[in-house]
Amino acid sequence: MTGLFETLTEKPLADRLRPTHLDEVVGQSHLLGEKAPLARMIQNQKLSSFILWGPPGCGKTTIARILAETVHLKFVQLSAVFSGVADLRKVFEEAKRTRLSGQGTLLFVDEIHRFNRAQQDGFLPYVEDGTVILVGATTENPSFELNSALLSRCKVFVLNRLNKEALATLAERAERVMEKPLPLDEVGREYLYALADGDGRYFINLIEAVYQYAVADEILDKAELEKLLQKRLPNYDKDREGHYNLISALHKSLRGSDPDAGLYWLARMVVAGEDMKYILRRLTRFASEDVGLADPQALVQAINAWNSYERLGSPEGDLAVAGLVVYLATAPKSIGVYRAWNQAVKVAHETDSLMPPKHILNAPTKLMAEVGYGKGYQYDPDTKDGFSGQEYFPDEIGHRTFYQPAERGFEREIKKRLDYWNSLRKKKN
Repeated sequence: MTGLFETLTEKPLADRLRPTHLDEVVGQSHLLGEKAPLARMIQNQKLSSFILWGPPGCGKTTIARILAETVHLKFVQLSAVFSGVADLRKVFEEAKRTRLSGQGTLLFVDEIHRFNRAQQDGFLPYVEDGTVILVGATTENPSFELNSALLSRCKVFVLNRLNKEALATLAERAERVMEKPLPLDEVGREYLYALADGDGRYFINLIEAVYQYAVADEILDKAELEKLLQKRLPNYDKDREGHYNLISALHKSLRGSDPDAGLYWLARMVVAGEDMKYILRRLTRFASEDVGLADPQALVQAINAWNSYERLGSPEGDLAVAGLVVYLATAPKSIGVYRAWNQAVKVAHETDSLMPPKHILNAPTKLMAEVGYGKGYQYDPDTKDGFSGQEYFPDEIGHRTFYQPAERGFEREIKKRLDYWNSLRKKKN
């Protein structure tokens, strides 16, 4: 029977388009298609607890609800944002009673990563004894946000952001429900796909707004859509995985000598509101770690770009950072110093009490001179070759080679010098 208020206003378009069968869920065929993991669970009519990890609007709640209905489980939904320990206790007690009556419970916990570690531990006994089938939904990497104990009892299924094909399917369904085509030209439709940013729920809301704004037989273009629709900020949280994913993409693009990809990822971070000082710290690190002495100017350029940005601010200073990204991407790369430093630190930890050889120690007192401090030291600039070939490592470990320059960039010249000095050292020793 239709309620009074349902006759006064239509349900939102998102409600009318909500899938009722798994084959209506778009963009997740890797989980729901024939012989895919969740499809197999349904075929066996037996669910186990699992985590759905994916971006907003990819169908996590819908999938959980349909699964519960398909295998005849009671569906209970909680949000970790609004629920606490008392709410969980009530759910578990009710699930015990429901189980005694012969029906299981699927507990769907949205934003499960919002529960703290102790609260997550509270799920364990009820998952283990089958009181509830737990389906957690999270937009954050479960490896970082969920207890290892909980993860060991739950499979993790990764959901995709919706691609253009999936969004187009949703648009077609909306047109059937509304019984008229979307009042957009082709460019406007493409712009709508871009605005959605892979979020199906947001995309449907955009479609509904378009139908509401369009007048009579009007066809909206991109310019008119930009006036009518508020562009959503990018899905980016500076203390969560998106933050680290983008800086990783920037770093690896530079390491791969691709200035265009580097500029793209820099722009993505800037548009999302990333702190430019964080970006500059990482770029300065890249200059010393990944470029190193293959181009000694890289570190100079990094410091100069940082200084320029601090003096100019944004947006004027952004160009200095963009220039640094291009410089680092196109610079020769070497991790010779990085490797040498790590090896030196390792050996230093292993030999932290060894004395330097006596000939390179100063002897400011008579006693120190008598015991051999400074004895036999050769002042390299006064030697014939400007190189004495003396040993500078502790006597107990002998000479070690940590730094091995690459055959590229400025390190090619450094390698020539080291090879020359090594040949002299062999002759002198």
